[in-house]
Amino acid sequence: MDTHDISAPPRAQSRHTADKHPNQRHSRSGGLTHDNARHTTRFTVIGNHLAQHPELSGLAIGLGVHIQSLPAGARVDIKSLAARFPEGTTRIAAALRELETHGYLRRERHRVPDGRIVTRTISCNQPGSRRRDSHAAPRAARPVKAAPRKALPPVPRPAYPSPTLIQQATDLLADLRRQDPRLLLSACDTAHLAPGVAAWLEREVTPTAVRHTLTTDLPPDPLRRPAALLSHRLTAQLPPPPPFRAPTPPPAVRHPLQNCDACDRAFRSPTPGRCHDCRTDLPEAA
Repeated sequence: MDTHDISAPPRAQSRHTADKHPNQRHSRSGGLTHDNARHTTRFTVIGNHLAQHPELSGLAIGLGVHIQSLPAGARVDIKSLAARFPEGTTRIAAALRELETHGYLRRERHRVPDGRIVTRTISCNQPGSRRRDSHAAPRAARPVKAAPRKALPPVPRPAYPSPTLIQQATDLLADLRRQDPRLLLSACDTAHLAPGVAAWLEREVTPTAVRHTLTTDLPPDPLRRPAALLSHRLTAQLPPPPPFRAPTPPPAVRHPLQNCDACDRAFRSPTPGRCHDCRTDLPEAA
């Protein structure tokens, strides 16, 4: 009689659908099951310290993940985020403060070349990694206070600052940017420099000579404070005043010839009448 091989399985085992996903993990006791596939494009690596942070709210964790996925230069201010998500500005502002408190965000103020102060938001995917002590508790970045602007050096003053002279000096300074774009001056800097240019013009220096002095042999590097450079040149290279010239006496008046009414002799006088010898009202005649 035939016997059965008890070591062979009674029937072929069917392949479970999950075998097609080698990364799928099963839990025998229920709970969470992962159905993972490897990302090859458009993905962001997020640390579990953020995704599972014990103190951050769900909104703060979500905003932190969203901000870390954005490209550099993206706007992450409160209004922009409120336009992107259904939460209002109050809740988003509170979540951003949470991220800033725990070191996932830093806000720094910087001065741009045109003089304005702008705020930059820095996203940190690993808070504390820039500090020497990696275990130190992260803290919010303090805003950088803008340093007060240093006063410009003084400039010469004209002896007689007439409005016409000051306006001529102002027009000359405003035209310097045509010679060199780096010499674009603000209205405040122009008002400070105008008396110095007026002092040069008052000393009989032509506008062309003043313009040549201010625009020649400038440094090749970018000018951080062109007004300070012009102030120095106006003071250090101020020419001496012109030499004193005595006023020239007016030319003698040459009257026309007149005929004397008494002796008919010709004499010079502005009006007709008698000559010097025939006049009776002179002291000599008396």
